[in-house]
Amino acid sequence: MKKAAAILVMTVALLMSILAVGFAEEGKPKKTSQPKQAQNGKYVIPNSVMNITKDNTYPNPTEDLPFLQPSELTKNLIKTSKVKIENPDLIRMLNETSINSTPFAIGYRAIVYLGEWPLNYESQETSPNWEFQKINTNYFDNRGGNSIYQIHYVQEQQKVVKGGLTAKIKNAEDVQKMMLLQAAKKTGLPLAFETIVGAGTKKDHIYNIQAKRLGYLYAYAPAINEKGKVTYGEVYLMLKGSKKFIVVKNVVSQGIGAWIPVQDHVSFGFVSSERPR
Repeated sequence: MKKAAAILVMTVALLMSILAVGFAEEGKPKKTSQPKQAQNGKYVIPNSVMNITKDNTYPNPTEDLPFLQPSELTKNLIKTSKVKIENPDLIRMLNETSINSTPFAIGYRAIVYLGEWPLNYESQETSPNWEFQKINTNYFDNRGGNSIYQIHYVQEQQKVVKGGLTAKIKNAEDVQKMMLLQAAKKTGLPLAFETIVGAGTKKDHIYNIQAKRLGYLYAYAPAINEKGKVTYGEVYLMLKGSKKFIVVKNVVSQGIGAWIPVQDHVSFGFVSSERPR
């Protein structure tokens, strides 16, 4: 009997401890879901951000900058460089280069100066700002109403959202292309240095404004903040006999940042209040 009573007491104690843990877990505040970076390196888009590609009254051109494939000659020339070359425009120039070798080129020597180029861009930090720029506000005053009033997003005016480099830099257009390629690869998002949201663009998602309150639906254009380092150098094409190689001189690196808007995406924030904001 004593043994059975002891087992009963232990069982009751165990059940009480399990229930206590359960109640403690229920009492904890639930964590709100935050946008985070996925394991594959691409960003998870928050629920407050919506794709308006099909709804946008202004058709944005796709900013498609695929990595330019170097020719066989260009591949061989790039391999001879001690500095990494990724600039698409420089690769295009080398692709258009034609060099005919001859077995009788003994003693032949030439140096061709191709100019100073931004050679590569190394990304160091890529982070999203889902509320980069406010582009619209839909508003309704329901303080005189007795029932819920529903509103949805309607773009009142056409809005041009521009990004750009955060500082002046040489060969800015080439640098922008390399930064755009890196940021798009890391985030998996459709990026462009300029995107437009047309007037009359709509989304059917409903936001409820309670009676005796005002409602504000804010719309924002998201963007990616890209930071890293660009490397410059003077590029020379060296021809020595039948050998061809690239020499880069006066190599310098410079830190640079950029804001790159996310194309055809809008982030929404809804606020309901008793007083005007």
